[in-house]
Amino acid sequence: MWKKLRITFFAYILVLVAATTMSTRQRHADWEHSLWVTVYPINGDGSAVADDYINSLNEDSFSSIEEYIVEQSLDFNLSARLPVDIKLSGEVKTLPPSPPEAHSGISVVLWSLKMRWWAWRANNFNGPSDVKIFVLYFDPETNPRLRHSLGLRKGFLGVVNAFADSSYAGQNKVVLTHELMHALGASDQYDPNTNYPLHPKGFAAPFKTPLLPQSKATLMAGRIPLNENDSSMPLSLKQTVISPYAALEIGWKKE
Repeated sequence: MWKKLRITFFAYILVLVAATTMSTRQRHADWEHSLWVTVYPINGDGSAVADDYINSLNEDSFSSIEEYIVEQSLDFNLSARLPVDIKLSGEVKTLPPSPPEAHSGISVVLWSLKMRWWAWRANNFNGPSDVKIFVLYFDPETNPRLRHSLGLRKGFLGVVNAFADSSYAGQNKVVLTHELMHALGASDQYDPNTNYPLHPKGFAAPFKTPLLPQSKATLMAGRIPLNENDSSMPLSLKQTVISPYAALEIGWKKE
């Protein structure tokens, strides 16, 4: 009896989440109004360093992302003067479900459902939210390497792994904005085996002569090509651009 009730309740919540997603998809499709993006900080490693960093955050901490997206959108004549409106929520005290090791098959589908269920339960923001970005902060001294961040188009969700250190703030914003674009439908522009940007769509200036080195990265490639084999991660959003390919995927431009 209780098992049936739990299954029914779970199904009801998924239907509710799906309905909310459909509403967001419609708002996203026309870009006539700002999309409401909520950032949810999480202490990823339980450290005092991450606690202190989260306590130092405010909405101004993410205003440069809004400014960057406004600047990048100017060439595409959007109706919305402010394409995304970013709000900061209170700290979330639970960790999201870990993604599966395999990146295809039923395990990914089940994880996606668990993630959307967890996000619904973890939502502590008192206001409208079209896109939810959960940012896990880690002490860089004890966590020098972080797991890959991700964005879910179907759920308009992102999970970002970030360093709890102001010296990494620029790179954190690059990763957060990259995953935000994933949640809005943009795809990666790099070779997953080498992380090297794909040409032409992964090059900020794909027809420059000489082609290399590039001075900026496309946001969805996430790396600046330096020569045929090497690339570097941009230190801030100022070193990135949203390419026409990504603009097409997120609905900023038409074919």
